[in-house]
Amino acid sequence: MKRAVFPGSFDPLTLGHYDIINRGLTLFDEIILAIGVNANKNYMFSLEERVQFLLDTFKNEPKIIVDTYEGLTVDFCIKNKADFILRGLRNPADFEFEKAIAHTNRKLEKIETVFLLTSSGKSYISSSIVRDVIRNGGDYTVLVPDSVRV
Repeated sequence: MKRAVFPGSFDPLTLGHYDIINRGLTLFDEIILAIGVNANKNYMFSLEERVQFLLDTFKNEPKIIVDTYEGLTVDFCIKNKADFILRGLRNPADFEFEKAIAHTNRKLEKIETVFLLTSSGKSYISSSIVRDVIRNGGDYTVLVPDSVRV
């Protein structure tokens, strides 16, 4: 079985995440959407809300598992018998950042990182942009799946 972990804070889940996850389903038998918990980070949405966004969005997809974790992503992968980490790339800056993490993860464990380019119509979307739109009263609904409503 080819199992991948798609780690993130999903604060909130965006159409960019949704794009990568759906395309990843064609490559993997199972994808674990792993919400990383960082006590030093201030989130807009609670962990419970973020879990619910993912569960609601993928409720009809049996190949998706939603879980949370603390610590290293590679340790979570080992614990869950996942040989792959799935990541999305929006731009060259994402590539440089993600490349360093992928090399580090590969050095720590025998985990391969698979990169998918975000579809062109979604490459500008990021969780931080969505949070800014929400904070300023803009129409964020065009940037997120239907399950993400505040």
